[in-house]
Amino acid sequence: MADTHALAAHPIEDSTYFMSYSSKDQDGVEHLYAVLQHNGVRYWFVPHDLAIDNTFRTCIDESIRVHDKLLLVLSEHAVNNPCVEKKEVETAVEKEHRSKSLVLFPIKLDETVMHTDQAWAADIRRMRHIGDLTRWKDQDPYQRGLQRLLCDLK
Repeated sequence: MADTHALAAHPIEDSTYFMSYSSKDQDGVEHLYAVLQHNGVRYWFVPHDLAIDNTFRTCIDESIRVHDKLLLVLSEHAVNNPCVEKKEVETAVEKEHRSKSLVLFPIKLDETVMHTDQAWAADIRRMRHIGDLTRWKDQDPYQRGLQRLLCDLK
């Protein structure tokens, strides 16, 4: 696991974030959530922030609209999830066009996005640098990927 204490020197508190991911990637995302929270990145996270009486889809759509940035966690599960493409990515891209600012921050947990034929994922691959957290269980590569993500979020 990553040594998160070394990263906490410069917390990121100016922006608000929403994380889009597949629930099948919960382990990796829970770890990322803890590390980002420790480093001052505050974002809306479904398992912690979705109220019991809220409808899932409505809350996610609204959260993307009201938060400054979307952290898009790409994996085999996310790339093949139509909700990620149709709702979350499209909403973030529309927000970028309207606001003329960077909203979508893609990171990968595996290499699927680099080889998929899914048009939306291939577009992201061609147009954006994708943060590499593929080795999130290995400290050194994870630290490098995490440092890059934290730098990009500033």
